[in-house]
This record gives sequence, structure tokens and C-alpha cells, in this order.
Amino acid sequence: MSLRLNGVDVRYGDVEAVSGVDLEVAGGEVVALLGPSGCGKSTLLRAVAGLERVSAGAVTWDGTDLAGTPVHRRGFGLVFQDGQLFPHRDVAGNVAFGLRMRGAARGERDKRVAELLELVGLGGYQRRRVTELSGGEQQRVALARALAPDPRLLLLDEPLSALDRSLREQLALDLARLLRETGATALVVTHDHDEAFTLADRVAVMRAGRLRQTGPPARVWREPVDVETARFLGCGVVLAPEAAERLVGVRARVGLRETALRVVPDGPGGPGSVLDAVVLGRVHRRDHVRLLVRIGDDEFDAVGPVVGTWEPGDRVRLAVDQDGVAVIGSATG
Repeated sequence: MSLRLNGVDVRYGDVEAVSGVDLEVAGGEVVALLGPSGCGKSTLLRAVAGLERVSAGAVTWDGTDLAGTPVHRRGFGLVFQDGQLFPHRDVAGNVAFGLRMRGAARGERDKRVAELLELVGLGGYQRRRVTELSGGEQQRVALARALAPDPRLLLLDEPLSALDRSLREQLALDLARLLRETGATALVVTHDHDEAFTLADRVAVMRAGRLRQTGPPARVWREPVDVETARFLGCGVVLAPEAAERLVGVRARVGLRETALRVVPDGPGGPGSVLDAVVLGRVHRRDHVRLLVRIGDDEFDAVGPVVGTWEPGDRVRLAVDQDGVAVIGSATG
């Protein structure tokens, strides 16, 4: 049971929205299509669903070309950014919709609806009006509706992007649990790398209509295939090999995230100094202080604890946090 894309192109007239995409999603695997807005990831997902025509290449399921198969016969579940629930139906009516279309008996529908609502954390919500639910609750209903007919592939297009940050983070954790508990095979579109790395077994990074890199989240995070991918994944500074060797001890082209340099404490028992720096400015964040520092003739970001009292001109000692360091170009895309 697997989805395979071979050389898929999607064109709108002279505009090539998706170009030459090869990708496989194995049974029980969750793959995230990750990239900035306008890179073609939603268009690619819609082509898999049958909502967009493939201009070249093939979308196959278990070796069968889906070109002549309409959307409703592909056996795929769809979840969009806004959920697209039926406002005139209650929660149970929404979740049961696919089961009704399949001709499931009333008792089977009721049992399946109850099971799924428990699974998404909405047990007992059957008779609630969907218009009375919060945004997060509505997306949970949309997920339950998509899962109800037991689809062979679940397609999620920015399913959490309409929610505020704290709710998005919580629902991402819940969705990751849900996908694993149900053993779902899923293709998830997102522009948020935190979301992609939380949900996915593999991440496929898209840019300008093409897949640039595919791999496990940890490898994509630590070894972005090129500078553009590194910058998209939060590396604000890119160092040449000579500079990287002096600063972080790695002779390679290296990207530094905001957290790559951290303040280490002074005084007895504190870690030994790695780098000496001068504070140029500071900005408070929710759970840390971001510092702009100068090391030699160059400026960098660094982070320290919220309780720090540094002012411009103060000297600080910094240690390298390897989780904030990416070695660019060492992975294959």
C-alpha cells in the first residue's frame, strides 16, 4: 500500500507550478511537504487528490495510475485549512458523512463516530452544532470526518495554520499521536518546519515547484542540502568553511540558527569559556533573551536566560550549541 509520484508536473498555461516531482509515501508513513508559500506544495497535494490535472508524469497507488480516477473514487481523506465542515449538520452528522455515502448501517455509523470523537478528544460532542465550536474543535471534527471511512491515504493541506500559535502547537502534538495510533498513511502540507518535524516520519522540502531535499526530520534539520534550504529552516547566518572552523570547530559551510551561541555563566563551577563576545543589543523573548553580539569584527545572534541583565558594552562568554548548527550540502536531496 503506497503512493508514488513519478516526474509529476502541474502547469497553468505557461506557468509551471510543480516540476518533475518524484516522491513515495509508504503504507503507515507520514510525509510532510514543507516549503514557503507559493512553492507548489498545495498544488501537488491537490494533484494527488485529483483536484488538479497532472500535466506530465503519474500519480499511482499500489502501481495503479490514478489519472482516470475521480476524486471521490480514490479512497483518500481530505482535510483543508478551514476544515470545510457542513454548517447545517451537527458534529455527528459531519463525522458520519463519508460513512453515509458508503452506505454504512446506522448502528455502524454511530459506533464509528463515537470512537473517532473519543480519539480526537471530543467524546460526547455528537449533538453539538459545529458553528458553536472553537477553531481547534472544528479542525478535530474535520480530522474525525476524514478518518471515518478508513481512507487509504490522508491528505492534509495546512490543517493547523488558521489557529493561533499555542493552540497550533497543542493540536500538532495531538495530530501526531492520532496519526500514529490509527496507523494512517498521510501526506501533510505545511510551511511551518516545527509542525512538519512534529508530525512527519520524513520531510520533503519544496522550493519553486521542485523537491529540493527529502529525508528524516533530524537529518534535514542538521544537514540542509543548500543555502536556501538552510535559510528557510532558520539559519540566519551562513559561514564559509574557514570562518566556521574558527567559530564552531567544523570545517564546512555552516548555517547558524539564533540558538547556536548561548551565554555560559561566569564564576566558580561554570563551564569554560569558548568564545568571548561584546553585547551590542538585547531583545526580550517569551522564554529567553536574544542578544546581538560582536565576536572579533563580526556580529552574531546569541541567546541567554530571561533573568540576564546584560547591557550594550558588556562582555559575555558564549558556548556553541550544536543543535543550532547546520552543516550545509553534506546531505543528498
